[in-house]
Amino acid sequence: MSKTVKQATFDLLRRLNLTTIVGNPGSTEETFLKDFPKDFDYILALQEASAVAIADGIAQSTRKPVIVNLHTGAGLGNAMGTLLTAFQNKTPLIITAGQQTREMLLIEPLLTNIEATTMPKPWVKWSYEPARAQDIPGAFMRAYATAIQQPAGPVFLSLPLDDWDQPALDIDVYRQVSSRVAPDPAWVAEFAQALNDSKNPALILGADIARSQAWDEGVELAQRLDAPVWMPPFCERTAFPETHRLYQGALPAAIGPLSQKLAGHDLILVVGAPVFRYYPYVAGDYLPAGARVLHVTDDPGMAAKAAVGHNIVGDSKLFLQMLLPQLKQRKSAGVPLRAAPKPADANAKPLLPHAVLEVLKQHSPVEMVLVEECPSIVPLMQDVFRIDKPDTFYTFASGGLGWNLPAAVGLALGEKQSGRNRPVICLMGDGSFQYSIQGVYSAVQQKTHLIYVVFQNEEYGILKQFAELEETPNVPGLDLPGLDIVSLSKGYGAHSVLVDNLQDLAKHYQHALATKDTTSVIVVRITKALGSLLG
Repeated sequence: MSKTVKQATFDLLRRLNLTTIVGNPGSTEETFLKDFPKDFDYILALQEASAVAIADGIAQSTRKPVIVNLHTGAGLGNAMGTLLTAFQNKTPLIITAGQQTREMLLIEPLLTNIEATTMPKPWVKWSYEPARAQDIPGAFMRAYATAIQQPAGPVFLSLPLDDWDQPALDIDVYRQVSSRVAPDPAWVAEFAQALNDSKNPALILGADIARSQAWDEGVELAQRLDAPVWMPPFCERTAFPETHRLYQGALPAAIGPLSQKLAGHDLILVVGAPVFRYYPYVAGDYLPAGARVLHVTDDPGMAAKAAVGHNIVGDSKLFLQMLLPQLKQRKSAGVPLRAAPKPADANAKPLLPHAVLEVLKQHSPVEMVLVEECPSIVPLMQDVFRIDKPDTFYTFASGGLGWNLPAAVGLALGEKQSGRNRPVICLMGDGSFQYSIQGVYSAVQQKTHLIYVVFQNEEYGILKQFAELEETPNVPGLDLPGLDIVSLSKGYGAHSVLVDNLQDLAKHYQHALATKDTTSVIVVRITKALGSLLG
């Protein structure tokens, strides 16, 4: 007896090692999910945006694609914010959504995903609705191949609900696909010569370094050139040890200030980052006088839209492996050491975010994962938590709130699946916490070792900083009174407390770290007085 389309599809997914599905099911998905195989894991999210972000976290942690199951056009619409982030994070996801039965598509009944393949664009690499049921296994194979090839990213399949019990074709669609793109050797040689000839080079190492597992090569590059290293603006992954003597911190995200920070350098090598991710607009020259940029990225689109620079398209690790043997050992006149973190006033009331971060850092284990969605305290966090291990820090590339809370769930699940079992600490603003708060439920139900630390100042602090920068007083909707985050979190089953002093913070944080398989929410009241957006 021939297989059904569903049987053939699940057999393919097993061979591809895609046995984790994250979703929020609806009626158009139940034909796919019925008699769910025992060797597959289904992770329930209470809202589709959370489903995509949880899958994103798992995929980044485990370095393999994850399937997301959404409910037709309505569910896909809910998921678009975190789908946008997954695309910019370069995370390989296979997004699926049910579609109405083929017999009624012409008359567009309720829950039809109208123009289904158009809806997720431009935030997917490929979008497809199979022309016939028998094409579904092949569509999954093509989706997998597209998702993992550089630049990696999400893809979308619209799947009519009546296709699954149709007879499958007797065709083996499984195949293996390479995922890395090698750079042009001739261009690599030119970049090497330019670096050897440079008087005062600077390095900017971005998230592609982390994704391609080129941490050690990045360190060797910096030491070979004896050159200062910066993190690019709004970098979603740590690419270089922030305790290294050559590390200089994060670049400002504005044209003029960024250019000023790089003054004096004649050559700037950017590997694995955009050139550059700017926001807000502050006028100035793209580069300091006498400087030029060499840019390496695995994304042809990113290379094409760079404002300045000569571009190589290729994998960061392969580029560095080709480049390093061609570089001479250089000895600079000396790279200034990054200033040590300044101690905060621990006696200030209300609490200063810097003081809170210092307590967290003091009691954090050596092996942990840090996640952040608290925009107004990012410079302080980068000063206190100086990441010195790969695959330890994650945030969003898009700037769209609502990704990090559920993504932390996925990262914690990745820790369990890999056996590393590091606790995940997620720093959240009280406003950010509301965007995907349903993710707390998934964290609790999946028994993740996850600690949310919520900085509560009862306002959108980052927007007030922007209002000051942009000289836009009296903007409405920036205050957030009346949020009982402890009660909200307890409602989802998390262990939740409110603290307003550093002693209680230390006690509850240590308890949360010691309590495995438990999701904790620690809400910390902090001052409304925050620093300037550009420092």
